[in-house]
Amino acid sequence: MSTMIMRPSLFNRPAWAGIVICTVVLALLPICNLLFPADSSLHVSSYTIALVGKFMCYAMAALALDLVWGYTGILSLGHGVFFALGGYAHGMYLMRAIGRDGVYQSDLPDFMVFLNWKAYPWYWWMTDHFWFSMLLVVLVPGLLAFVFGYFAFRSRIKGVYFSIITQAMTFAFMLLFFRNDTGFGGNNGFTDFKRILGFTITAPSTKAVLYLVTLALLVGALLVCRMIVTSKLGRVLQGVRDSESRLMFIGYNPLWFKLFVWTLSAVICGIAGALYVPQVGIINPSEMSPANSIEMVIWAAVGGRGTLIGPIIGAFTVNGLKSWFTAAFPDLWLYALGLIFILVTLFLPQGILGLVQKLKKRAASPAEASASKEAA
Repeated sequence: MSTMIMRPSLFNRPAWAGIVICTVVLALLPICNLLFPADSSLHVSSYTIALVGKFMCYAMAALALDLVWGYTGILSLGHGVFFALGGYAHGMYLMRAIGRDGVYQSDLPDFMVFLNWKAYPWYWWMTDHFWFSMLLVVLVPGLLAFVFGYFAFRSRIKGVYFSIITQAMTFAFMLLFFRNDTGFGGNNGFTDFKRILGFTITAPSTKAVLYLVTLALLVGALLVCRMIVTSKLGRVLQGVRDSESRLMFIGYNPLWFKLFVWTLSAVICGIAGALYVPQVGIINPSEMSPANSIEMVIWAAVGGRGTLIGPIIGAFTVNGLKSWFTAAFPDLWLYALGLIFILVTLFLPQGILGLVQKLKKRAASPAEASASKEAA
């Protein structure tokens, strides 16, 4: 007699419907920007396109963090370094694509001419090729995560100790990239990009393509993460989160499972950083600051960790508030962010998505009770 193994379903029908609707609405925004004139009520401004595109990059980073924190129990306070490294890898190509259109009209980027560099350093080799730059976007964050994770997980460093060393890692990289002699532009970083793949980077059509590519990769990353967490691998990862010692007792070696998901999360974060740079127009060492990594944790917590959709909602919610708050009360945003995190921790431990699910259960309870009385 054959038995059917039911795989756990992460999203119900309303959730899938919501994902499809949101994807369609987001996809229509750049089309409205291109097709309708500025005086039309259907026109979406270029500022809105850039802002939403940036939010989607942040959402992808939050999704990557949820994979390791929400499903594997690994709290990283250093994902900002993977985001920034992906951005720098793409930024190297964008800087070389400027050509002689810079201020100094040199084959070298303006910051290298200003600092009296005579040639590109060795690690800029082949970065004038887009495909090689995209390879670096994946390999650099992935390799750093693999090496760091291997030694940390093999030494069984976990909990708050792991979080502290990830924060130390991103802080060390930030200090390194702030130096002018590293060849990454120092505190100014990379900016003043002109073109990508031969297209003017500030053209509305180019911005629309970058936006749609970001949306497609965000949805793709969501589907890949869902496939992982609903598989046997995902159940092992949740076993690592819930009781790693019990998992070891029944014969699993958590090292390689943790290392896989940690490296994959870093790669997704690096891709998010690579998409962020051409849309925002700058990348500098401040993206590696520990505060940025902590913000990613807040996005996941506010939306609801361990849900995949929750961190995406959290990234849009928190950054939407940030955009409004920094315009209205620029000096008070950090206080507001801290207050949001405290309130969510105390009153919404499952985040926004957990609150929605709780309200649905409360609404369903009276209906179930009345139905049982009628049946009786």
